[in-house]
Amino acid sequence: MANRPVVEFYFSFISLWSYIGSRRFQQLAKETNAHIIYKPVDLLYIFSISGGLPVKQRSEQRQAYRLLEMERWRKIRNIPIVQQPKFYPADPSLAHRVLLAAIEEEGSDSVRVQEFAHKGMEAVWAKELDIADADTIAQLAEEAGLEGNRLLERAQSEDLLVTKELGSIEEAKSKNVFGAPFYFLGDEGFWGQDRLEMLEEVIRSGRDPINIQA
Repeated sequence: MANRPVVEFYFSFISLWSYIGSRRFQQLAKETNAHIIYKPVDLLYIFSISGGLPVKQRSEQRQAYRLLEMERWRKIRNIPIVQQPKFYPADPSLAHRVLLAAIEEEGSDSVRVQEFAHKGMEAVWAKELDIADADTIAQLAEEAGLEGNRLLERAQSEDLLVTKELGSIEEAKSKNVFGAPFYFLGDEGFWGQDRLEMLEEVIRSGRDPINIQA
């Protein structure tokens, strides 16, 4: 690809696997000069329209294997993980809109924006914070170097940010997204942080993305 690669990133702050792959994905983007377009979505809604189930509604076998995979990837990525976080699942919608407001002002290449995106996931899965709590969201934004209280006020009052959030969800539906994280390079989708090496291969090789319609 002659131009800068662009990766659309469908995720949620409550997505475990988005968190596990977060730093690795940001590193990949930096190494390959890829531009990330953040697309926060309502993950539980995506599950509901695509045949997925919330964790507690899955079979005992699937829940047990999920815990095993969590421990494996915790070691591989060398990151902290709380297996049963206190505030999961919480509604991340307000935090998603704060992220969208920050992107609107600074662009998604901003180090501060990227740090907040990571902190939103880390808050749920490593620090057991309530990502639905307004004060928590503002504090995370401040820690990332953003103006947390001002961005929070925008997220709470501006209809445009709600429209953008809903737009990401509609785009996810049109692209047949059924979980998170989902990465798109052109029309080629990659589901799961364990597909990051596949995404990297496409970016580095410069081959055309595969577009297979169902």
